[in-house]
Amino acid sequence: MNASDDVADRIAAGRAVYARNLGVPEDEAERMLAGRAGAQYAREAFLAAGGPGWSGTGLTDRDRNVAVIAALVGQHVVDARLITYLNAARAAGVTEEGLAELMVLLTAYLGQPAASVAMATVLGTAPRPAAVAAD
Repeated sequence: MNASDDVADRIAAGRAVYARNLGVPEDEAERMLAGRAGAQYAREAFLAAGGPGWSGTGLTDRDRNVAVIAALVGQHVVDARLITYLNAARAAGVTEEGLAELMVLLTAYLGQPAASVAMATVLGTAPRPAAVAAD
C-alpha cells in the first residue's frame, strides 16, 4: 500500500465515522460537513477521524462520545455539534442518568455556567416517552 492509498483509506474510514455519529448515509455526511465548513475542511476532518482517535482499539465509541461531549461543554458549545454527540452517546448506551451525572462531574471541573447550559441541552434533546394509548 502506498501513501495515497493510506490517505484514501483514512478519509473513507473518517467519512464512515462521521456518518455513524450523525446518523446519516456516508454521502450525506460528506455533503453536510462540506456544506457547513467547506470541502477542504471536510476532507481534513475525515482524514483525522479515520485515524486512531476514532478507529483505534483502546477506546469504545461510548468512551469517545463522552470525551467529545466533555470537550465541547468545556468550550461552551451547546449547538448541533453537542446534540450530535449526545445522540451518538445515547446510541452507544449512555443513559439520560449517565448524561446528567456527566454534567454534574463536569460542573466540578469546568464550572456551573458551562455544565448548566449543557444540561439544558441534554434535557431538551432527551427522548420523550411514547404516548400511552387510551382504551
